[in-house]
Amino acid sequence: MTIAPEPNSFRTGPDERGRFGIFGGRFVAETLMPLILELEAAYETAKQDPTFKAEMESYGTHYIGRPSPLYYAERLTEHLRAKAPAGQGAKVYFKREELNHTGSHKVNNVLGQILLARRMGKPRIIAETGAGQHGVATATLCARFGLKCVVYMGAVDVARQAPNVFRMKMLGAEVVPVESGTKTLKDAMNEALRDWVTNVADTFYCIGTVAGPHPYPAMVRDFQSVIGRETREQMIAQEGRLPDSLVACIGGGSNAMGLFHPFLDDREVEIFGVEAAGHGVQSGLHAASLTGGKPGVLHGNRTYLLMDGDGQIADAHSISAGLDYPGIGPEHAWLHEMGRVTYLSATDSETLEAFKLCSMLEGIIPALEPAHALSKVLELAPQRPAEHLMVMNMSGRGDKDIPQVAEIFGTKL
Repeated sequence: MTIAPEPNSFRTGPDERGRFGIFGGRFVAETLMPLILELEAAYETAKQDPTFKAEMESYGTHYIGRPSPLYYAERLTEHLRAKAPAGQGAKVYFKREELNHTGSHKVNNVLGQILLARRMGKPRIIAETGAGQHGVATATLCARFGLKCVVYMGAVDVARQAPNVFRMKMLGAEVVPVESGTKTLKDAMNEALRDWVTNVADTFYCIGTVAGPHPYPAMVRDFQSVIGRETREQMIAQEGRLPDSLVACIGGGSNAMGLFHPFLDDREVEIFGVEAAGHGVQSGLHAASLTGGKPGVLHGNRTYLLMDGDGQIADAHSISAGLDYPGIGPEHAWLHEMGRVTYLSATDSETLEAFKLCSMLEGIIPALEPAHALSKVLELAPQRPAEHLMVMNMSGRGDKDIPQVAEIFGTKL
């Protein structure tokens, strides 16, 4: 781990080169550089434009359904306190991003990028997707604004996320199954980048996470930070103070970055990111880039990656299609090295237990992605005092996972 002095603020990055410390940057083909610079300029202009902000807020309220509730998970809290020593057991809140239109946090970012694409006069939108939530959000906003939509999705994910594939097609999108490599999210992103290079004139690439070349990691984070801003306001309104800890799952890491970023300079707030440990980090079948990876370059940025002994990108595994990415957003890599965020990992089996428990106790069926975060809440909450306020980002709902989980549990639909 790099030892670096602690900055005055954790919220000022990236620098003008798109770097968070040694991470991030812009490692792209020369043919893409003009597009990347055009995108950066358009985003900087939009950020300063009150009309853009007003549009974001209006569609956020009337189309997405923001603000999403901050919900006290009372029965889960009581369940965990019953197992904890007297006076222990944090009060657990869920930030209910699964109640957004399209069923996850992904739509926050897609709205921003689609409004930006319209400003730039790009009629064709491409996207990559793993679990299909980003693909569904992109197809939804393209339908709303009459834009052509092409979604690249690994063939393995197409098979295990059938409901979302059908939703995308219903919304008018073309879904392209990717048969190369592991046939999952990494390969879908590769194909989307190839498409972009080929169709530079009319195409906007809507990246779904805080990865890719600068300005994507910062731009996606900014669009997702509405999660953390709302959480601050809601917690102060409900409890009169800030939360004591935050927990979120991480694939690329956009839902986590959206929750974490507004709190990074509140040093008293503990922050936990939860990666996918698959069958266990020691098994080699996992997607925990920080726990089991090392720095390298993929998809236009330098970050922690899963690599084999020859430095080739290794295959990632997770029960969750949204987390089986062999990298992590560069800002997360930097926060890990700075020690501001603690990164844990949850196995497939721990995740399924949390999935079941949440459904039974709270009447909320979580997506498999946030069920990873919830599995660590089950460990962390009983170790905290009863007055401790813990917020978990419920970043997606589990409708999309029902066929897959039913099969795992041996239930015929």
